[in-house]
Amino acid sequence: MTERVPVLRIGQVLLVSIQTDLDDQAVMLLQDDLAAAVVDFGAHGVVIDITAVEIVDSFVGRMLSTIAAISRLLDAQTVVVGMRPAVAITLVELGLSLGGVRTALTLDKGLRVLEQARATAGFKGVGPDAAGGR
Repeated sequence: MTERVPVLRIGQVLLVSIQTDLDDQAVMLLQDDLAAAVVDFGAHGVVIDITAVEIVDSFVGRMLSTIAAISRLLDAQTVVVGMRPAVAITLVELGLSLGGVRTALTLDKGLRVLEQARATAGFKGVGPDAAGGR
């Protein structure tokens, strides 16, 4: 049985720390779990920590892009943190630009990126004026 990657909640941000290489089934479970958690908690941000990831392939690269796209459709921004230089080089060599995925070197910087994005976007859906589009 494939082990599930834990999805932790820090306020309105979800944190996923990938500690091992993921097989295809684990990636699919993570996508499902994360999408459900974004909706259940009303999260506005997702941080994916890949500090422990030493090797990526095209499937994992596409998974990061797909998770970011799913989160964006559910009104949450995604930041990938802790990318090693070798991982970045591999992604570029594979031709994966990770469109729509923001990156930061550390978890702290990733959380700040989400805070800044939320501050510049304002508070959507709060109060009657937002609902009426005024």
